[in-house]
Amino acid sequence: MRKAWIVAGAAASGGLGFVMLLVVGTYMVAGNLTNGIGKGAVGLAKGAVPAAYQSLVQQWGNLCPAINPALLAAQLYQESGFNPNAKSPAAAEGIAQFIPGTWAAHGIDGNGDGKASVWDPQDAIPSAASYDCKLAKYVKDAPGDPTENMLAAYNAGAYAVIKYGGVPPYRETQNYVKTIRSLEQSFARPVGRVQPSQQAAGAIYYAQQKLGTEYLWGGTGTAEQGGRFDCSGLTQAAYETVGITLPRVANDQYNAGPHPSRDELLPGDLVFFSDDLTNSRAIRHVGIYVGGGYMIDAPRRNAVIRFDPIDTPDYFGATRVTEDGAKALPTAPPNV
Repeated sequence: MRKAWIVAGAAASGGLGFVMLLVVGTYMVAGNLTNGIGKGAVGLAKGAVPAAYQSLVQQWGNLCPAINPALLAAQLYQESGFNPNAKSPAAAEGIAQFIPGTWAAHGIDGNGDGKASVWDPQDAIPSAASYDCKLAKYVKDAPGDPTENMLAAYNAGAYAVIKYGGVPPYRETQNYVKTIRSLEQSFARPVGRVQPSQQAAGAIYYAQQKLGTEYLWGGTGTAEQGGRFDCSGLTQAAYETVGITLPRVANDQYNAGPHPSRDELLPGDLVFFSDDLTNSRAIRHVGIYVGGGYMIDAPRRNAVIRFDPIDTPDYFGATRVTEDGAKALPTAPPNV
């Protein structure tokens, strides 16, 4: 939900016509931006990792060549959503979701306080990186991509990777590898222009049809709700019409693809807002960028879906939604 000082800067009919021209004109140039994230991207995207853990992930994500900070962040997000108190039904514990036997063998005292605790991120994050690197060493002679072999070993065991000469033919393992590699892109700081989404125009079209619809907290557009939305309900529904399923809440939608800078925004990008500009988990509002500094959003109670400016003090950043990025996201909050 947006703060009250955010105003509808383009609500007048003349403003609508101006913004619509911006939408068309900006989207027409999108096809010329075809360079994706560079392979050398190992920095973290702005706020993608909570500030309390960012330096740890950046440091330990460079422990060995098979991992990088964005990959380590992707694993932590997939395992626990960066929740240091997470515990799964399978007894996996902490931010990195170690089971007790694995922690006993591979947990390390990352902060040097004399105690290795699975519940302390200063121990668990270094332990996750260390364990990744040990697995990479176990499977270093297997053919194929060393990072993907490491991830496969994490999921299926090093023996399976060695036996099959790479990622084994297990659907669960293959999906796990693809998920983490896709999420890696959303946690990496892009080093070049980000490829535009092919579904963006359809998502914008849907959102345009909802202009003037009354906001509803928790709204996802169902008939029972009178076709009303909140902010993330609108973005979720818009991308659902073009075959992309986004998570329900805004701070998870941030991880649905790579993150263009402000001057690289294209129509269809999701734009996010937060009171804490260092932590994507604190994001509280999302809209669909349409060009010219404006978005379509469902702003707050007692307001309607409308055009709003994005250049406000609480602007956090943007995500260019990709199909693989969205598919990689948990459909429910991870292990809470």
